[in-house]
Formats: sequence, structure tokens, C-alpha cells
Amino acid sequence: MMELYLDLHSQPCRAVFLLARRAGIPFQYRAVDLASGEQYGEEFGKISMVRKVPVMKDGDFILTESVAILQYLVEKFSVPDHWFPSEPRNRARVNEFLSWQHSGLRAHGSKVFWFRAVVPIVTGSPVPKEKMDSALEDLTQSLDIFERKFLQDRKFVVGDQISLADLVAVVEIMQPVGTGLDVFEGRLALSAWRERVRAEVGAELFDEAHRTIMAVDTLPQTFRDNGMLELLRPRLQKMFN
Repeated sequence: MMELYLDLHSQPCRAVFLLARRAGIPFQYRAVDLASGEQYGEEFGKISMVRKVPVMKDGDFILTESVAILQYLVEKFSVPDHWFPSEPRNRARVNEFLSWQHSGLRAHGSKVFWFRAVVPIVTGSPVPKEKMDSALEDLTQSLDIFERKFLQDRKFVVGDQISLADLVAVVEIMQPVGTGLDVFEGRLALSAWRERVRAEVGAELFDEAHRTIMAVDTLPQTFRDNGMLELLRPRLQKMFN
């Protein structure tokens, strides 16, 4: 059976997990604990020299990078066409978003997550206000672009049906929400879109996938218990010295 190496703290892992579960694709869940540094261990290194998740192992075929994994899954397992439309323009719209989101959405949502949930734990002090304000401004601009360019007045990115673009977008936008930041406040269209995505995925499955990220207040104790504080502290301190 195909194996998926995942940690649901990770947005790309959640996207792969949600698609596989929603589409009924059989897989074995291989948990990789990023908070304990398991990705740096010898065993995981045998699976992927990239040392990041998600990783897919389908027999002797190993694939990294979440977008590549998502596209492989929809093509191999013949999932419903709406996930990755065969119609050229609709597929191009999905690919356009998937190409933009790495630097246009994920980078900013991830930075806010790290600044709010991880850096204060590791360094023992909050991120300087000017850096936090800049990160929040970048995230706000990314959300504006997502709403105005990619979503507009449609139900989903491509139209009336959910696609990989919506799946990838929602896990990225939920990342800073896990720190207690309500990025949906005052964004009625974005909030309505999220609820449509949650309903299409299935509320129970959606909440299961995000349960870990909504409990990041447990990270301080986790880092203290597994020694990751000492590993991460010098790296993060360099960012602010």
C-alpha cells in the first residue's frame, strides 16, 4: 500500500492528507514528528534526502513536494475531475494558483505562524514589533490578492466546484489561525469560502486535519521535552541580531 509520511503541523501535509482521505485513496499514514526533529534522523534520511514532509512512497517510487504529490494522486487514482480539471483553462487556473501560493501565500502565513507560535518559545522573547507588523502586513496583502484575483465572486477558485487550489489555499490560510489570529475577521467572502471548503471536504475530516495546528499551545512543553530548544535557538537568534 502507498505510504504517506506526514506531520499535520505542516500545511502541505494537511492538503495531501485531506485529498487522500476525501477521495478514498488507500494509504498508510507514516507519522513524522517535526517538533522532535525526526526528519533529521537516519531512518527518515533513507526515505528522503530533502528531509521535509510530505513524502509519498508508492512501491519503489518516492516523491517529495506536496504539489507534485497531489497531482500524482489525482492522476493515478482517477479522482473526480473537479479536483484537477481536464478542461485546459480551468486546469491552468489551478496551476496558476499552485505556482503563486508558495511565495505569495505560504511564505507569509508561515512567517506569521513562526513569529507568533515558535520564535517566542525558542528565543524567550517576542519578535520585535516592527518585524511582526511587517509580517502581518505581508499576510494581509496576500489574503487581499487571494480574494480579489483567485476567488473573486466565485464559490471556489475555479468556479462552482472545489479543486486542489482551494484545498491548498485553505490549509495555508488556517496556519496562522492556529496561533489565535483570526485572519477571517472582517472578510465575509473569505469566511464563506472557508465554510464551503469545509463542507465539501466534510466538517469532521476538516477538523481532524486541523486539530494539531489548533493546539500549538502545547509546543513549548514539547520543545522542552525533546531538546529542540537548543537546536533551534541559535538559528532563530541570528534572524534578530
